[in-house]
Amino acid sequence: MLSFQPPGFGQRVFQTSLGVMVYYTPIAPPWRDPDFQELNKEFDLPPLLFLHSLGGGSSAYEWSKVYPAFAPAYRVIAPDLIGWGQSTHPVKDYQVEDYLRLFTELLEQINPPVPVVASSLTAGLIIRLAIQRPDLFQSLFLVAPSGYSDFGLDYGQGMAAKLAGIPQLDRLIYSLGAANEFAVRNFLEQFLFAERSRLTPETVAAYLASATQLNAEYAALASLRGDLCFDLSLYLDQLTVPTVMVWGEQAQFSRIDLGRRLAKLNPKAIKEFWAIPQAGVLPHLETPEIVTGLLFKMLNKALKT
Repeated sequence: MLSFQPPGFGQRVFQTSLGVMVYYTPIAPPWRDPDFQELNKEFDLPPLLFLHSLGGGSSAYEWSKVYPAFAPAYRVIAPDLIGWGQSTHPVKDYQVEDYLRLFTELLEQINPPVPVVASSLTAGLIIRLAIQRPDLFQSLFLVAPSGYSDFGLDYGQGMAAKLAGIPQLDRLIYSLGAANEFAVRNFLEQFLFAERSRLTPETVAAYLASATQLNAEYAALASLRGDLCFDLSLYLDQLTVPTVMVWGEQAQFSRIDLGRRLAKLNPKAIKEFWAIPQAGVLPHLETPEIVTGLLFKMLNKALKT
């Protein structure tokens, strides 16, 4: 949401087959000169795409403590994905194919190949697209990529997934478990952050604002039911795009030991695996200064090769 974006960032849109995708990009001081000709020069900068995860309350805000550092040198593009934030929220049962198509449409409009930054399940889906369409990608910087059913683990057999698949009960679960301030704060503290003292009121407010958008439950419940889950280990050895993986050592849902197992499946494509101590599944919100430095490191290496 625009109210949670850094100073100098504005809202723009992409048209997709599922509706309007809002994205945030630097458009004003201190990043861009307000002169019209200077504004046009942003398209001469190389693009850098940031993609948020697919969990209740997610939005482009997730990367907002990292991407301002790249605004002077890149055309930063940080969308609210379809079904999340302030983008269109279609009333539908979301499937893996929907997001693969959306990512394809998005990248084709940006002028590929593009360096892509992504997290969690979105990062897992990006790996699948990079296998299908390597021409769209310059490099991948992925935080805890997962299909959430990796190495044969069946997320869909868990209690949360089964309950979320019961009609009417699913809406009650979303209302009580995701669409109120207490639930948002508790989920972030208990499951996403390693150190609850790092959780700010702004972060809680941003997640709550996204979770309470009209029809926000459709995309969130698709994720909770496991409709978007898959076994990433079955795909990774086909990846050819240069990739860096970053993992919070205390990440839940997708633990760092699983991350290391995934990375070992394709050491040729996965150039680095960086662990961040005392961080959970969202190190880019919890320790953004470290993630920013690691992303600079990857991009600088790419420029030298």
